[in-house]
Amino acid sequence: MNRRKFSVIAFIALVISFLGAPLLTHADAKTPEGELRVGMEAGYAPFNWTQKDDRNGAVQIQGDQAYAGGYDVQMAKKIADKMNRKLVVVKTEWDGLLPALQSGKIDAIIAGMSPTAERRKEVDFSDPYYESQLVIVTRKDTKYAKATSIKDFSGAKITAQLSTFHYGVIPQIPGVKKQEAMDNFPAMRVALESGTIDGYVSERPEGVTAESVNPDLKMVEFDKANGFQTNPEDVQVSVGMRKGDPDMAQVNQTLAGISQDERVQIMDKAIKDQPASDETTSSSGKKENVFVRILKQNGSMFLRGTGVTLLLAIVGTTVGTLIGLLVGVFRTLPESDNGAKRGLQKVFGWLLNAYIEIFRGTPMIVQSAVIYYGIAMAFGIDLNRTAAALFIVSINTGAYMSEIVRGGIFAVDQGQFEAAHAIGMTHGQTMRKVVLPQVLRNILPATGNELVINIKDTSVLSIISVSELFFQGKSAAGTNYMFFQTYFIICVIYFVLTFTATRILRLVEKKMDGPSAYVRLDDVDVAVGEDK
Repeated sequence: MNRRKFSVIAFIALVISFLGAPLLTHADAKTPEGELRVGMEAGYAPFNWTQKDDRNGAVQIQGDQAYAGGYDVQMAKKIADKMNRKLVVVKTEWDGLLPALQSGKIDAIIAGMSPTAERRKEVDFSDPYYESQLVIVTRKDTKYAKATSIKDFSGAKITAQLSTFHYGVIPQIPGVKKQEAMDNFPAMRVALESGTIDGYVSERPEGVTAESVNPDLKMVEFDKANGFQTNPEDVQVSVGMRKGDPDMAQVNQTLAGISQDERVQIMDKAIKDQPASDETTSSSGKKENVFVRILKQNGSMFLRGTGVTLLLAIVGTTVGTLIGLLVGVFRTLPESDNGAKRGLQKVFGWLLNAYIEIFRGTPMIVQSAVIYYGIAMAFGIDLNRTAAALFIVSINTGAYMSEIVRGGIFAVDQGQFEAAHAIGMTHGQTMRKVVLPQVLRNILPATGNELVINIKDTSVLSIISVSELFFQGKSAAGTNYMFFQTYFIICVIYFVLTFTATRILRLVEKKMDGPSAYVRLDDVDVAVGEDK
């Protein structure tokens, strides 16, 4: 590790320990006594999904009022019961599952994950609790719907989920046009329906679900001779746990007591019970509008997600603006005559410059993963999920706002500084009474822009399992298979939030400007109240 990397890490740790100390707990403290924390997407039906109540044996998601259901949940319940622990479902993005396990955020991954050789390098896997076969999901109105061999997909645009072995088998199709891997199944289904791709590789349970709830999709199955060539572990699904976890033996013992017939029954029931299989008609027997149905099923989830998004955006922008003001004021301090103070001032100035460059020069999604998972793994510190999200948005916004404030200070005429000093004002008095009031007005449009950006950018925080608006919408789309309609509703909610925020800030700007901003000079007598 070179000195530059070390200084960057040290600085991040210093900032976190200084600003976030009250929000931290030690990660090396074990899982609360009697709990089994299980990570899953809760958006990969029929293995796991999100629903609004506890029907069909669903389990409440940690930190949320929604529930997780599906085959994985039922298997997790059996394992937790055998271990005499309470099952706690931690809703986590697919790409965040392994970091969450390794950092101690969860105790096990039960999310339809295959025990591939690459993954075995990082985690231990149990005996398989389900075994499936690979299929291709395509549209029913294409020539590929009648395929009987993977060779029939020659020339087709095929993709699969990122970080899965499904993506690695695509080259087995002769002449295939392999597309970029996609983050999740909802994204692939949207791409398929829109015609961007011709199909995606999946497993039979997901294919059965896709075909049953969407009449426009077709699951294509293959016999052994004409299908994908795979290793046995590729089509198996296992429980993932940390290396050397002593509970693995008990997990395997529990799985050994579940017969193959029982597993099939549990999967068949999961396919039947998933929310996407609900009737589309109302209690009166009339066909229900699809948007009304989505809002009835997921309205409370969207509302909670909107609340989390607003909380993160407003608090993050407010705290970030305060950070920006403090940094901006510090940068205007005159150089001290005292050698020691001047040295400290330069060192602190370098640290501030490093902070600004790091957080402006890296994506917030990367910052989220590094701070939430990386710090737990490197320093044994466990950040509260919501507190971590607030911290991330705040310091990210602060880096941008510091430059905006600097520009606002430079916009104030230098003569005002000189005039203030000429009448005996100190630097602090000059900043408080003369400069900052003008700076606040000058930076208000840019601050409003940061608020709008933060409302939208909170969507990246789903990587650390924050159930903001986009994460809730993606979970709903992955469950109900109505992608365009669900994302359209989410789009409308985002627009309402950003439009409302913009209008409110414009009213504030107008109020701060006063009458002189919109009354002509020759009408000033009207402004001061002259009778006409």
